[in-house]
Amino acid sequence: MSAPGTRRYICFYCGTVYDEALGWPDEGIAPGTLWEDVPDDWLCPECAATKADFALDEDD
Repeated sequence: MSAPGTRRYICFYCGTVYDEALGWPDEGIAPGTLWEDVPDDWLCPECAATKADFALDEDD
Protein backbone atom coordinates (compact mmCIF):
# COMPACT_ATOMS: atom_id res chain seq x y z
CA MET A 1 0.00 0.00 0.00
CA SER A 2 1.12 3.53 -0.75
CA ALA A 3 1.26 6.23 1.88
CA PRO A 4 -2.07 8.01 2.38
CA GLY A 5 -2.72 10.51 -0.40
CA THR A 6 -0.29 8.88 -2.83
CA ARG A 7 -0.84 6.40 -5.62
CA ARG A 8 1.02 3.60 -7.36
CA TYR A 9 1.33 2.99 -11.10
CA ILE A 10 2.26 -0.32 -12.71
CA CYS A 11 4.09 -0.90 -16.00
CA PHE A 12 1.89 -2.80 -18.44
CA TYR A 13 4.88 -4.68 -19.86
CA CYS A 14 7.12 -5.66 -16.95
CA GLY A 15 5.14 -4.96 -13.78
CA THR A 16 7.53 -2.36 -12.39
CA VAL A 17 5.75 -0.18 -9.83
CA TYR A 18 6.12 3.58 -9.48
CA ASP A 19 5.02 4.63 -6.00
CA GLU A 20 4.49 8.38 -5.59
CA ALA A 21 5.48 8.14 -1.91
CA LEU A 22 8.85 6.61 -2.78
CA GLY A 23 9.57 8.37 -6.08
CA TRP A 24 12.54 6.99 -7.97
CA PRO A 25 15.64 8.76 -6.63
CA ASP A 26 18.00 6.72 -8.84
CA GLU A 27 16.12 8.17 -11.84
CA GLY A 28 16.11 11.72 -10.46
CA ILE A 29 12.51 11.62 -9.21
CA ALA A 30 12.25 12.69 -5.57
CA PRO A 31 10.01 10.91 -3.03
CA GLY A 32 6.57 12.47 -2.99
CA THR A 33 6.59 13.29 -6.72
CA LEU A 34 3.09 12.91 -8.12
CA TRP A 35 2.68 10.89 -11.30
CA GLU A 36 1.47 14.00 -13.12
CA ASP A 37 4.81 15.66 -12.30
CA VAL A 38 6.96 12.82 -13.67
CA PRO A 39 8.36 14.04 -17.01
CA ASP A 40 6.45 12.80 -20.06
CA ASP A 41 9.70 11.52 -21.60
CA TRP A 42 10.52 9.37 -18.55
CA LEU A 43 11.04 5.68 -19.35
CA CYS A 44 10.60 2.59 -17.20
CA PRO A 45 14.04 1.79 -15.77
CA GLU A 46 13.43 -1.94 -16.23
CA CYS A 47 12.03 -2.23 -19.77
CA ALA A 48 12.12 1.31 -21.27
CA ALA A 49 8.33 1.49 -21.62
CA THR A 50 6.93 5.00 -21.79
CA LYS A 51 5.02 6.77 -19.04
CA ALA A 52 1.84 6.12 -21.08
CA ASP A 53 2.43 2.37 -20.59
CA PHE A 54 1.79 2.66 -16.85
CA ALA A 55 -1.66 2.29 -15.30
CA LEU A 56 -2.99 3.28 -11.89
CA ASP A 57 -2.86 0.38 -9.44
CA GLU A 58 -6.55 -0.08 -8.67
CA ASP A 59 -5.74 -2.52 -5.82
CA ASP A 60 -3.95 0.19 -3.88
